[in-house]
Amino acid sequence: MFFTVALVETFLMHMFTTAGALLGALLLLLVIYLLSIDSSNSPEKEKEPPGPKPLPLLGNLHQLDLRRLHVSLSDLSKKYGSVFQVHFGPKKVVVLSGYKTVKQALVNQAEEFGERDITPVFQDINEGHGIVFANGESWKTMRRFALSTLRDFGMGKKLIEDKIIEETHFLNKVFEHFQGNPFDTTQPVNYAVSNIISAIVYGNRFEYEDPKFKDVVDRANKNIRMIGSTVIQIYNMCPVLGPWLKTWTELMKNIESNRREMQELVNRLQETLNPLDCRGFIDSFFIRKQSIEDSGENASHFHDQNLLITVSNLFVAGTDTTGTTLRWGLLFMAKYPNIQDRVHEEIDRVLAGHEPATEDRKNLPYTDAVIHEIQRLADIVPMNIPHSTSCDVHFNGYFIKKGTCVLPLLTSVLKDENEWETPNTFNPAHFLDENGQLIKRDAFMPFSAGRRMCLGEGLARMELFLFFTSLFQHFRFTPPPGVSEDDLDLTPVMGLIYNPSPHKLCAVSRMERQQN
Repeated sequence: MFFTVALVETFLMHMFTTAGALLGALLLLLVIYLLSIDSSNSPEKEKEPPGPKPLPLLGNLHQLDLRRLHVSLSDLSKKYGSVFQVHFGPKKVVVLSGYKTVKQALVNQAEEFGERDITPVFQDINEGHGIVFANGESWKTMRRFALSTLRDFGMGKKLIEDKIIEETHFLNKVFEHFQGNPFDTTQPVNYAVSNIISAIVYGNRFEYEDPKFKDVVDRANKNIRMIGSTVIQIYNMCPVLGPWLKTWTELMKNIESNRREMQELVNRLQETLNPLDCRGFIDSFFIRKQSIEDSGENASHFHDQNLLITVSNLFVAGTDTTGTTLRWGLLFMAKYPNIQDRVHEEIDRVLAGHEPATEDRKNLPYTDAVIHEIQRLADIVPMNIPHSTSCDVHFNGYFIKKGTCVLPLLTSVLKDENEWETPNTFNPAHFLDENGQLIKRDAFMPFSAGRRMCLGEGLARMELFLFFTSLFQHFRFTPPPGVSEDDLDLTPVMGLIYNPSPHKLCAVSRMERQQN
C-alpha cells in the first residue's frame, strides 16, 4: 500500500527514536479518535460529494500515493466524478476536477470558494500574515497594497521591462561562461528571476556571486521542495510530530535564516528612507504606514511581521514559479529539437538581430505558443494551493460545509481531455489557429483563477517571454555529449512546485555555431 511505504520512510525513521515521541503519538491517536467519534455522530442532512470509504484514523491514506498525490486524486476522479471527497487522516477534503468544475468554483462562485485553507506548516511559516496564506481583512489589505505597489513599480510596463532586459544580459553572460559545456541551469536562472523581484522590493539587484544573495535564493528553493515532501504532508496531518521530524526542523531553521537576512535589508532601507524618493516595495510600505498614522487612523495591518512575510511571499511566488517554468522550457526545447528549430527560425526572421522587447510578442506567435505550452505541460503546481469554503455551499448538486478544505486540481484543467487535443503531449498547436496566429484557450489556467489567482501574472508573463526569447536568440540548448534527446527525463521532482529532475544541458552559442 502507498501509505505503508510513506510510513516506513517517515515514521520508523523519525517517530520512534525516543519514548517521548511514542507517547506523543499515542496521545495524538487518542485525540484523533475522539474527534472522529464526534464528527461521525454529527447528522448529515444533505447530500455530500461521493468518495472512497475512509478507514478510522487513516482516512483514505492507504489508497493514495503521497509522492504523486495529484495522480492519485486524478485517478479517483475517474471513478467518483468531478466533485468528490477524500480524507487525509481525519481531515475531509473536497476535490474539484476538470476545467468546467474548477471554473464554476473559482470564477463563478469566487466568494464561496475564495478562502485559503491554511495547513499547519503554512501556519508555522506565515502565522496568518502576508498575501498567500492568510484570510480576512489582513489578507485583503495586503493584497490590495501589493497589487497597487507592483503596478506603481512597473509590473507589465516599460519600467520593469527595462529591468528584465538588463537582467537577460547578465544571465546570457553566465551561460556563455560555460562555453557549450554541460551545466545545471537551476542556480543562474533562479538568481536572474529573483533579481527582478529584488529590483521591485528593494530597489536594486544583486550580483550572482553575492554569498548572502545565493544563500537566500538557494535556501528558498530548497524550502519549496521540502514543503511538498511526504514528511511534511504527514506533519500537516499530525502536527504534534514536528519536533521529531528532521525535515520540519530544517525547514524552520531555513525560514528563520532567510528572515534574518531580509530583516537586515529592511532595517537598512528604513534607516535611509526618503519619502520623496521611493526605491521599492519596502519603502512604499513604510510610507503608507506613516501616512495612515499621520491621518489619525490605526495602521494595524502595516506592521513589521506582515511586511517580512509579504515580502517572503513575493519572492517565493515571483522566483520559484517563473524560474521553474523557464527551466522546464530549456529542457523541453532540448528534448524536442524540431520545435526548437522553429523557435530559432521565427526569432531570427522577426527580430533580425535586435534585442527582444515585449512589443515583439505579437509578431512571434509560434514562440509565444511554445511558452504557453511549456506552462501547460510543465504543470508546476498540479494540486493548486488549497482553498476553503467561506460559507455553506451547494455546488453541482452537493452540499459542502463552511470551512471545508477544497482542492481545485490545476492538473485536471491543464490536461483536461475534453479541452486539449493532445493533453499529455508537448504540442504548441494547442495555442495556434489555422493561420498560425496565437489563440486564447479558456482552460489555460497556470496562474489559477478567481480571488486567489496569482497577482504577479502580468510580471511572470513578461519575464517568461523576454528571458526565453533572449536565451534562444543567443543559444541552442542540447543534451550533454553522449546523451540523446530520448534520454532526457521529464519526470518532475515533487515539492510545493514541481521542478524538473536534476539534469545538465549545453548552451551552445548560436553565433559560434553559425560561424563554424
